[in-house]
Amino acid sequence: MASSGLQTKKRDNHNGHFVQPTNPNVATMQEDVLYHFHLSTSTHDLPAMFGDVKFVCVGGSPTRMEAFTKYMAKELGLDHPGAEYPNICVGTDRYVMFKVGPVLSVSHGIGIPSTSVMLHELIKLLYHARCSDVTVIRIGTSGGIGLEPGSVVITRQAVDASFKPVFEQMVLGKRVVHRTHLDERLAQELMQCGADLREFPTVLGNTMCTSDFYEGQGRLDGALCSYSEKDKQEYLEAAHAAGIRNIEMESSVLAAMCGACGLQVAVVCVTLLNRLEGDQVNSPHEVLVEYQERPQRLVGHFIKKRLAAAGNPRDL
Repeated sequence: MASSGLQTKKRDNHNGHFVQPTNPNVATMQEDVLYHFHLSTSTHDLPAMFGDVKFVCVGGSPTRMEAFTKYMAKELGLDHPGAEYPNICVGTDRYVMFKVGPVLSVSHGIGIPSTSVMLHELIKLLYHARCSDVTVIRIGTSGGIGLEPGSVVITRQAVDASFKPVFEQMVLGKRVVHRTHLDERLAQELMQCGADLREFPTVLGNTMCTSDFYEGQGRLDGALCSYSEKDKQEYLEAAHAAGIRNIEMESSVLAAMCGACGLQVAVVCVTLLNRLEGDQVNSPHEVLVEYQERPQRLVGHFIKKRLAAAGNPRDL
């Protein structure tokens, strides 16, 4: 029988509340080594390094997250000739991390396992740094369902391959189920940012999170395929009817873990193709590069609006 997990923990982090892991053991640790970040509470002054962070943007690609940092530096007026943005996690090759003003940019790799490891250490980092009122946003790519390539999807709910808004994992040999509801107000705020920009289609819809890129997403072009094209088409059409507008591999664990720890969280992904029309991404490279910049532009606009509304200086 499945037991309920993180869904029992609901915290409000929007009124000056500090980031708080749900694990009570963290507070009693003499030293906390964030191994995959190559950071530690005994070797690094985490409050001094990260205490002003208000926005954490995460994405799969290290290169994309570095580019986002440089983009935000210009948007916040913090860029200058010769400016460098060093990788804070330079001591490891697992993830990259960059910081500019109140914005932290972190890669999470591909899929739920890699993202989960990163989130455990990210949430503990924000806790040790005594950060408050933090918003976490995933900016990434996805396969669209019934949308034109280049559309940006803001996730209402992260659902599994059965279209249920849950994230399941095995803990001590037992199946634990976590809720994956995202912040509706934040999603609407991001939708408004898309309307402000008026540069590309922006839609609000459910996102299906899978544990595989090929069979798990109903592709016909993997090394294995145990179904027909008709089976695939019926499945994707059923997903569309259930309100699902894109497919990716990280949203459910992000929603479950960040939500449990009181972090306001959202997912903003561009679609690289319409899966109802095919399986392979075949747009020209320059077109794909521009597509991948769209979530960055939308989230950058959101961050600037938030800072302006708070009456904070550009570097907080």
